[in-house]
Amino acid sequence: MKKHLVFILISFVVWSVNAQQEKEPFNKKAREQYEAFKRQAKENYDSFRDSANKSYAEFVERAWKTYKGEEPFVQQEEKPLPPVIMPEEEKNIPLQDNAKPIEEFIKPQPVTPQPQPIEPIKEEKKDDDKEQTFSFMFYGTDIRTTFFDDYKFSLQGVETKDIAEAWKNLSSSKYKHLINECLRVREEYVLNDWAYLQMLDKFSENIIGRQSNEATLLMAYLYCQSGYKMRLAESDKKLYMLYSSKSIVYGVDYFIVDADLYYLYKGEKLEYVKICEASFPQEKEMSFQLRKQPLFSIQTSSYRELKSERYPEVKANVRVNKNLIDFYDKYPTSTINRDFGTRWAMYANAPLSDEVKETLYPALQKSLQGKTKKEKAEILLNFVQTSLVYEYDDTVWGTDRAFFAEETLFYPYADCEDRAILYSRLVRDLLGIKAVLIYYPNHLATAICLDTPEVKGDYILVNDKKYYIADPTYIGAPIGVQMSELKDESIKVISLD
Repeated sequence: MKKHLVFILISFVVWSVNAQQEKEPFNKKAREQYEAFKRQAKENYDSFRDSANKSYAEFVERAWKTYKGEEPFVQQEEKPLPPVIMPEEEKNIPLQDNAKPIEEFIKPQPVTPQPQPIEPIKEEKKDDDKEQTFSFMFYGTDIRTTFFDDYKFSLQGVETKDIAEAWKNLSSSKYKHLINECLRVREEYVLNDWAYLQMLDKFSENIIGRQSNEATLLMAYLYCQSGYKMRLAESDKKLYMLYSSKSIVYGVDYFIVDADLYYLYKGEKLEYVKICEASFPQEKEMSFQLRKQPLFSIQTSSYRELKSERYPEVKANVRVNKNLIDFYDKYPTSTINRDFGTRWAMYANAPLSDEVKETLYPALQKSLQGKTKKEKAEILLNFVQTSLVYEYDDTVWGTDRAFFAEETLFYPYADCEDRAILYSRLVRDLLGIKAVLIYYPNHLATAICLDTPEVKGDYILVNDKKYYIADPTYIGAPIGVQMSELKDESIKVISLD
């Protein structure tokens, strides 16, 4: 509201000056008054963030309360159906349209802009002679920023007055450059919210020291000033940061503060902690959505040959960026409202990297030339059905784990959810066909929108369009055929981008 008022007042002055110019020359006194008003407006604008930090530091000194930790959310355990081979005698039976009822439709999650500082951070000129180049490694990527020695600081302790005094120091003008550098890195390397928090962690530890209270406070400050919602916590003389998200995050300790969930970032299990309840204006929760690939440096994996059984000419040597695989390996499992359909949608909506597209897509596109859309979709379906080796997650990983499509192309084993996610990505990218995920109890498959008379079989209606079931785990089955074991099971539809 304050910023809008300043903008309106400036606009009114500009209009008044322009109107006066039409009548007579813009005299010196009027110009001086106008410039003085602009300076005052800018000072008011710039002081909003400074005032917010001053108030926050004051609250930090007294707004702490002891909280008991909550038990981490536990993933639902399911035993997915094993792959089924379609009997040969059933492959020649003509298909008839058969509408399947939908029990629930899980809507797409809206894409929200990343949080931003409460106002643009304008830097004061610093002595260029003292500027240094600072670099650190982040998922195999050499991140370079500019750095000044006076960025380093020490906490006298972790009493509330010590933290408040340090926050005031961090809020001084000399750290404005540091915030802007971090935001530049976020934009330049296309870091989503989770990647950005990890980068701030690595950045702070490299500046001040690993596992230090000072590094935790610097990370929390940079995260807060970038527009994110967080809370400081202290236990046994050690400082922690809690991040807030609208997602349910599994396997991570969390605390409930003012009805909001805050997750412990990096830390052992904490039964009781003191949490600073101070909030910052316009703070926003973290999102785990991943609509663009982070631009990590390329560390290519070995080639992996994938080949269709029915169409042996459909084959490709695929390689991935190992740095991206490492990033995915640490990606938290999360859902919206504890609905695992939203978890699978998040994985399925993440794009494949350019490295994968450059090795996989040309080979697939070549094999699809001259084919009808139905033929193309069935070639890709058989490719996913037969080029991947099936194995249960609990056998390989010890627990349920969904893959980004990139991971399915890298790891030697994949289950039904991984196959469905990969197939949905391929048909959308290569054929421009809309796809959804369909969830039966203990099984995930896909359905694709093929609006052509030649397609018949089991389908669902989505927005008055027929989406035919295409199951990457029903080996040898064409589009329009679901497993006979599932014919009486309920279906949940998971919308995708």
